[in-house]
Amino acid sequence: MSDSQNSEGYNLAAERVERALARLEASLRGLNGRVRSIARIETDVKRLEEDRVALASELSRANSKAKKLDDAASDVSRRLVNAMETVKTVMEDEEQK
Repeated sequence: MSDSQNSEGYNLAAERVERALARLEASLRGLNGRVRSIARIETDVKRLEEDRVALASELSRANSKAKKLDDAASDVSRRLVNAMETVKTVMEDEEQK
């Protein structure tokens, strides 16, 4: 092989290496972007999980409060019925006198 052939072979090999390195760099940039996207998604998922736990706790407290309010409303209703029956009985007693 002559020097010109060796030089041409070297230049072709160098070009192939440069193209391969360019493809590798582009691939790494794409991978880096995907890794950042995954990290953002993982952060969002963690935040959503924390929000879900907080909302579940808040819902539990609200349900407990709603039950207490329902119990109180039932007690008030029962007392009103008793009071109305007492008033009715008193009025009937007054009418009979």
